[in-house]
Amino acid sequence: MRKGKILIVDDEPQILKILSRLLSKLNCEISTAGTGEEALELIGKEGFDLIILDLRLPGLSGIEVLKETKRKSPASSVVVITAYGSVETAIQAMKLGADDFLQKPFDTEQLGLVVRRALERSDILKKSSDGNTLKELEFELLGNSRAIQEVKHMIERVARVRSTVLITGETGTGKELVARLIHQFSDRSEKPFIAVNSAAIPATLLENQFFGHIKGAFTDAIENRPGYFEEADGGTIFLDEIGDLDLNLQAKILRVLQEGEVTRVGSARPTPVNARVIAATNRNLRRMVEDKQFRQDLYYRLSVLPINVPPVREHKEDLPILINHILNKLARATGHKITGVSPEFLETLRNFAFPGNVRELENIIEHSVLLTTGTILTPDTLPAEVMESAEIAGLSNKSVGDGLTLKQAKARMTEMVESKLIKQVLEECDNNFSRASRKLGISRSALYYKIKQYKINFS
Repeated sequence: MRKGKILIVDDEPQILKILSRLLSKLNCEISTAGTGEEALELIGKEGFDLIILDLRLPGLSGIEVLKETKRKSPASSVVVITAYGSVETAIQAMKLGADDFLQKPFDTEQLGLVVRRALERSDILKKSSDGNTLKELEFELLGNSRAIQEVKHMIERVARVRSTVLITGETGTGKELVARLIHQFSDRSEKPFIAVNSAAIPATLLENQFFGHIKGAFTDAIENRPGYFEEADGGTIFLDEIGDLDLNLQAKILRVLQEGEVTRVGSARPTPVNARVIAATNRNLRRMVEDKQFRQDLYYRLSVLPINVPPVREHKEDLPILINHILNKLARATGHKITGVSPEFLETLRNFAFPGNVRELENIIEHSVLLTTGTILTPDTLPAEVMESAEIAGLSNKSVGDGLTLKQAKARMTEMVESKLIKQVLEECDNNFSRASRKLGISRSALYYKIKQYKINFS
């Protein structure tokens, strides 16, 4: 690896001195800055491979420096410095583009690991982009938001290299799609892509599935069988839910990454393999490392090139594009042609949190398509839980803007829930007031009053 250029940004002269002395041993060219303003001036003049940034700075904050750095010098790796116990702040910084974090006081071994990995990542990114992949990705990964564009840029850059990739993100965000796109645009695209859901394989079978076995290794081993790593030879192996693997198997996967070989169950002879590893998880591996639930050395091996896939709630401006794509896909599958959605339908979805992300959005749209009788989707076709959640979110947003007190906001929410429940029960009871009042646990006169109060229409 070439000689790296590192900028250290901290307002404590002693920290600058200590870090400069430690990092000079890594054959790096060191620059320092005591303020955010000074740091940005240097970043504007020079190209740094790594920026080590204290989040607590006088004047311009570390977070502001981070945002501006990612805009001015996207290929530079950024490692943030936090005080002990401020892990949440560091994780927030990583969501904004930081690649890693260090806690004070520094652990010398960890400092070396973090810096070497950051320099390696920066070196790869500066060499890998050819500008053509991004154009093709526009048709594969949907969305024009800044968050999705950043994912596309990372796919473009990492596809041409062979380093391991760690894809993080909530359930349903499309982590496997990102992995498949990396493989598709790589020089391994003609070779196998083997996707493995680590959480779906019984613990007793994991080693056999990953590494294979030889004939006679156990009772039912009647022939030699290759494992997933051998099947992916020359191509890519995608290890989904990597955080669910036990420590013993983590150690064996680390050995595969280090040595480039596997040993089948029952055999003493290793077999060479050349498979690029892309791992994914919805768990916080960094925290698992701190809790001794995930190997630190494997974490650093896997996350040479990390990609975070944002949840839908962080790029809702892409909803129209996503919805249109899902409608076209459903039209091909079911023949049910929907020309679009109403403004109210779209606004309702914008007020929904999407805990299940894109996968949940697909289920919601399919639900509405099956229920609609027209060619435009309207809110009455949405699942009840979506309507309720979106209404509460919408009311909450409106309450803040209207300057409502907590008591007033609570009263409005109560009215909304009561009105919806009364409508639902009346439908279930075929508008029989006696049955409906009994089911609701109120008198007939109270039911009449609430129907009038909430202006409930029924047929």
